[in-house]
Amino acid sequence: MRIDVLTLFPEFIHAAAAVGVVGRAQQRGLIEVAAWNPRDFTHDNYRRVDERTFGGGPGMVMSTRPLTDCLAAIRTAVPEPARVIYLTPQGARLTQRRVRELALLPRLALVCGRYEGIDERLIAREIDEEISIGDYVLSGGELGAAVIIDAVGRLQPGALNDADSAAHDSFEDGLLDCPHYTRPEVDAQGDAVPAVLLSGDHAAIARWRRREALGRTWLRRPDLLARMTLSRADRALLDDFRRTWLARSDS
Repeated sequence: MRIDVLTLFPEFIHAAAAVGVVGRAQQRGLIEVAAWNPRDFTHDNYRRVDERTFGGGPGMVMSTRPLTDCLAAIRTAVPEPARVIYLTPQGARLTQRRVRELALLPRLALVCGRYEGIDERLIAREIDEEISIGDYVLSGGELGAAVIIDAVGRLQPGALNDADSAAHDSFEDGLLDCPHYTRPEVDAQGDAVPAVLLSGDHAAIARWRRREALGRTWLRRPDLLARMTLSRADRALLDDFRRTWLARSDS
């Protein structure tokens, strides 16, 4: 997979994509990340990419010409077609389902706005999709681009050392992930690992993990549960979690 990023700060994208899972995926040739600066496609001595907004008001707007020329260069850099995505708070909320869909594409082009955003005419002509990473405003789209690069990069076959890891992530089956523990069995503060995880009973461990995932989702993201149709077994596990949690809260 190849991801091209249109950004005024290519060094940020290069740094974000050079570490961790995505960095290893690039080293293995599983993903390629390239950053393009629209200032390199300007036609004046000041390399300006922004102008004042029509109609008045504060802030500047990124101009169409340097962005159009930059996107044209991105599209012709390699033969695979690119899905062009604009990172904006006005876009559709990024979900794990959409990440899985994007991870299957051969190529993405991520457009990072700055200032008050980019000229609407360019959005109408050039952008295939607008994506938001949350209901808040950042200084630019670079952090959103880094999120997409990491999220889709780790799903490339061979990117994770354990191929099953992604299948157990939060949201993969509609639920948040269950709690995880590691050594020591009792930590320095005297807190112990749940006994079931030390039992060697794989069926019991699977039930506990499912119960905890259901319960954690009920506590933290009930909206996710509201969209699911739970099986009888899941309802029983969730009821058991609720009873335990309520009893603990009352004590």
